Amino acid sequence: MGCEGLFYTLLITLSAAIITYNVIISANAPLSQQFPGPKDFSSTRYMSMDPVIKMPADKSRKYGAEKRLFHTAVTASDSVYNTWQCRIMYYWFKKFQKDPNSEMGGFTRILHSGKPDNYMDEIPTFIADPLPAGMDQGYIVLNRPWAFVQWLQKADIKEDYVLMAEPDHIIVKPIPNLSRDGLGAAFPFFYIEPKKYESTLRKFFPEEKGPITNIDPIGNSPVIINKASLKKIAPTWMNVSLAMKKDPEADKAFGWVLEMYAYAVASALHGVPNILYKDFMIQPPWDLEIGKKYIIHYTYGCDYDMQGKLTYGKFGEWRFDKRSFDQTPPPKNLVLPPPGVPESVVTLVKMVNEATANIPNWEA
Repeated sequence: MGCEGLFYTLLITLSAAIITYNVIISANAPLSQQFPGPKDFSSTRYMSMDPVIKMPADKSRKYGAEKRLFHTAVTASDSVYNTWQCRIMYYWFKKFQKDPNSEMGGFTRILHSGKPDNYMDEIPTFIADPLPAGMDQGYIVLNRPWAFVQWLQKADIKEDYVLMAEPDHIIVKPIPNLSRDGLGAAFPFFYIEPKKYESTLRKFFPEEKGPITNIDPIGNSPVIINKASLKKIAPTWMNVSLAMKKDPEADKAFGWVLEMYAYAVASALHGVPNILYKDFMIQPPWDLEIGKKYIIHYTYGCDYDMQGKLTYGKFGEWRFDKRSFDQTPPPKNLVLPPPGVPESVVTLVKMVNEATANIPNWEA
């Protein structure tokens, strides 16, 4: 225990030194905050292109077998925008945590503001220090890997596995531990394309580490991974993120998803492959049905006319977009979508409404 504690203390000290060094030498780089466009999602071609590895049926947990619990961790700022999402996320986590089919253990909001907020009693929270001022260059997501490094070093995490999730995730059913045999379990994103950016990625994943296909098309979330593996990956993820942000070519190529590429590279550098689990989550409005999915990720705006037709790129007569509530939480009892809108969107709004109706002191 003493040696391990000393190791991680030295690790944090070294990481902090690297951050300070980057503060001194970093130059501001432009940030592209573009999300993948609807034209990419509307094509069904990407659905068949993701190299999805199906989980073998005989690897599923047998009835009566001991559960392999995982700890759910969500990084967040103290903004109104992040906070109301975390409150809704935690509400639904608690609804499914104790289900017999669940392997969901504890929960932590990793708050990278460096100070407590008003929701410490409502949501289990770990306070992480933010990056030094200006280090994120306007790309606040760079705080995520640094926050995970601190949490993994300092927190007493009982479970042997970790689910990295995000504030805009709503759990729709009990989640089992999808990781197997030393592999992580991750959702494959069609817009994470290591082969397309091989020349850029080789700056961070040299050829002697293996083929570029060793880099999975994933981000850090949602990912279920063995805690010991994550402790090795997290500092590398942090340093690769900072290095990519410093590199003009990588920064331009990866834009808003830079930190996702950094995690995929870090995982490959440590030899931790992932089961690419398409049923991990859906992303309305492009995914239409809940099906066997476990999470709704509501990162995209949902705009429809009153006939239930999607009007993406144009404000609809009916709409739900999390960005509409960046300064104030969504009100209680949001108007439901008109007839014809897909199940995924209807379910999303109903679940938001249930949470806001039952969370104490909802500000609306």
